[in-house]
Order: sequence, then structure tokens, then C-alpha cells
Amino acid sequence: MEYVIESHSLCKRYRKHEVLKDLNIHIPKGSVYGLIGRNGAGKTTFMRIICGIQIPTSGDFTVFGVSGRDREIARVRKRMGAVVETPALCYEMSARDNLKQQNCYLGIPDDTGIDELLELVGLSGTGRKKAGDFSLGMKQRLGLAMALAGDPDIIILDEPVNGLDPEGIIEIRETILKLNREKCITFVISSHILDELSRIATHYGFIDDGHIVEEISAEGIARKCRKAFTIETDSADILSSILEQRGQTYEIGTGGEVIIYGDIDVSSITRELLGKGGDIKSISQTNESLESYYLNLIGNKADGGSGND
Repeated sequence: MEYVIESHSLCKRYRKHEVLKDLNIHIPKGSVYGLIGRNGAGKTTFMRIICGIQIPTSGDFTVFGVSGRDREIARVRKRMGAVVETPALCYEMSARDNLKQQNCYLGIPDDTGIDELLELVGLSGTGRKKAGDFSLGMKQRLGLAMALAGDPDIIILDEPVNGLDPEGIIEIRETILKLNREKCITFVISSHILDELSRIATHYGFIDDGHIVEEISAEGIARKCRKAFTIETDSADILSSILEQRGQTYEIGTGGEVIIYGDIDVSSITRELLGKGGDIKSISQTNESLESYYLNLIGNKADGGSGND
């Protein structure tokens, strides 16, 4: 697998506080990589380092195979767009003028691609309206447009849907999916809204206390977040025998309930259990979510970050 961003024992220390601790990450080309962790886990610090806003204390990272310590990294970063923390907008300027300024910074002729970007993010009708008068959702979309200036191969987004209404969230989601599928842009996205992230991510990195706890694909998550049926019964022994004969994966819970994993024929199993003299008190179905998977992996810690995320 080809990785566009990797880090190797990456560390960042602020005085005595170590935010990143031997962080090793592998972001596949063409992926939508969801970076998940509580406040203070190191997500934003990692993004700042990749974007050149901060310098690591030790360790290294590569972008398209170029080391962060190499002079060539400045050239490579021109293939990246980013919105870290909040969009870097000039609030006294219109959306168009903000994009002109971004083009100038990137060495691109003033109006190149601006109409297409405004259309893409739904801001083509804003005219001379100042960015400072935009809604939060409009500011987020303008930030995304600025990250897209210069036709980047990688886009890094820090909490891109934070504070947006449902319509704004859908718009950002559809834009990301379109760009990923049609232009094969790699996205690195941190978000606390895990249900939304699960709709777009192809890969995940779970970060806690400054290091990666696990990296896994969306397919891997789907396999682990299995569908489960819980049957409360006083006849667990009879039900276990039935499930053994059917080759069904199951376990007996602490309260004697039987938890059956995967797709099952509930009606058939119920009939057979009752036909053998068993009983059923209740049947319920659950699907483990990305949120519950994260909590089981990391542990349900209090969200008390230091502010240096």
C-alpha cells in the first residue's frame, strides 16, 4: 500500500508537557483518513506539524516520501491544502477576494479556478458580502475552498463540520466524497462527530495520549462492529446446543443471556428453542457504532484536554 503521509516516532513537547509521544501513522493514498481522539490527544498538534506550522521535538514524518527535515518539504507542501482549527480568512474581504489572495500566496494568477471553487462549495452567489458577515457554515465552506486552491493532492481538515447545522454538514460531506472519488484527493480529517465521520472515512487512526493506539480500515471496523442479537432465556443450555449445530458464533453473557453474532434466522431459532421446551423472555438487536468501538478501545475517559491538542 502506498502512503502519502507517514510519521516515525514523532514527538512534540511543550516545556515539560509531551503532546506527541512516538507517534507512528500511515495514511494511504486516496483515502479519507479519520483521526479520532479526545481533546488533548494530539490530533491538532500532528496536523500543525505536517502543515509546517510547528516543528517536532524529535522523530520525523514524510509527505510523498519527502522527509519533514528535507528542504524539499516546502515544495511538497504546495500539494497540500489545510484548514487547521479555524479557516484563515480575511473578514473584511469577500469570498472571491479571499480566494484571489490565496491564489496570490500560491503563485497562481488571480482568478484561476475561483468561479469553479465558489460553485463547488456553494458560495457563488455571495457577491461582495464580507466573509465576516458569513454564517459559520459559510465560513467553513470558504475555508474548504481556500484549501482546494491550487488543486492539492492532500487536504487536512480539523473539525470541518463543527458547529454546522444538518444541511451544512451534508454539504461538506458530499463535497469531500465528490473530491475524493472524482479527483482521488486524500483527506485527513479530525472530528468528534463520529457518526458523521463513519459516513465518509475509508481508514481510521485512533490517537490517545499522544500516540496511535490502532489504525484500521473501514472494512476492518465493519467486521469488528458486528450485528448482535441478545436473547434472554432460562434455557441457555438448550439454545447453545441449537447454535452449535448451526455453526453460529455466540457467547453467554454475565446475566445468562445469549449473545448471537452476525445475521441469524431469528424466527427459525425461536421455533426450535420453544419446540425443545425452552423459553424466551426477550430478544433485542444491537449494532456496535464507531463511537462505542472507540470507547471500548480507548476507555471512557473524561474529556479534559489541556488545550494543546
